[in-house]
Amino acid sequence: MHQRMYRKRTHKNVSKSIDRPLHNPQKIAVLTSGGDAPGMNACLRAIVRSAIFHKAEVMGIQNGYDGLIRGDGIELNLRSVGNIIQRGGTFLRSSRSKNFRTKEGRRRAYENLKKWGVDSLITLGGDGTLTGAEIFSREFPIRVIGIPCTIDNDLFGTDLAIGFDTAVNTAVECIDKIRDTADSHGRVFVVEVMGRNTGHLALETALAVGAEFVVVPEVPLKLKSLISKIQAGIDRGKAGSIIILAERDRPGEAIKLSESIRKSIKRDVRAAILGHLQRGGSPSSIDRNLGSRLGAHAVELLLLKKKNRRMVGVECGHLTDVGISEVMGKRHSVDIAKLKLVDQLSI
Repeated sequence: MHQRMYRKRTHKNVSKSIDRPLHNPQKIAVLTSGGDAPGMNACLRAIVRSAIFHKAEVMGIQNGYDGLIRGDGIELNLRSVGNIIQRGGTFLRSSRSKNFRTKEGRRRAYENLKKWGVDSLITLGGDGTLTGAEIFSREFPIRVIGIPCTIDNDLFGTDLAIGFDTAVNTAVECIDKIRDTADSHGRVFVVEVMGRNTGHLALETALAVGAEFVVVPEVPLKLKSLISKIQAGIDRGKAGSIIILAERDRPGEAIKLSESIRKSIKRDVRAAILGHLQRGGSPSSIDRNLGSRLGAHAVELLLLKKKNRRMVGVECGHLTDVGISEVMGKRHSVDIAKLKLVDQLSI
């Protein structure tokens, strides 16, 4: 129901592209917070270059909200963001800030922005980053725009978050290699991917690698069904099997699941945890282009001086924006039809 309401509303919020410089120069600050995601640098590049195109100045905040509290700001120019579009991570560096969760920490952050002459802030990150930005803007006269950057792709209000596509491609590349070993030795591999409490990464990866089974947080695991499917494959002469498991909030579940499977079948069962390998690496073309589009869109929303406390995103390929308050506490749901397709194609 929420998704239908969102779609009806957001098409009206699509901003027309600005193809000439604006004449209301101002100073924008930008930071990256929480977990890094491939494509952040492409987004930062777009923010800086779009702002300069519109005669605005940009202050880069190093080390996320913690850096904002400490006053770790640097002036950014065209050279600052040269040759970074292909780099993973974030050149501004990131952190998870406990101090920003306090009123005193946020007050110190505001004083630094005030000292620099900044009245607008763009934040790149996930749910925690957006929540912090929303609270900050309500407490102090700072306009904020959030940009969804998370390999979990769990943010409501956008079809795709920066970093997700690259993380899927990284996982697929790794699992293709694992498949070679599984088939060569007749092994069963339980491969754990990231994604926190949503199954987007696991599901998209499972479909791409032709996994025999996928376990996601949204659907309870039926261990007997999983074991029966693996055994059916063995009975008909299948060499190896791949099971994709979403990590949930307890990394290491793949080890427990592999031990449970090993007790019921006569095959060598191994666990492989991809972990933070999925966060790094050069961003895909999709993430580079998405970062560039969302970064430029965020700058335009600020410079038009009509939007505050919004998150930019994409819906059906179109740029959109939605209130951060509408994003908080909600989750971008997985497509259960894909789960059924994985099961159907792995018979």
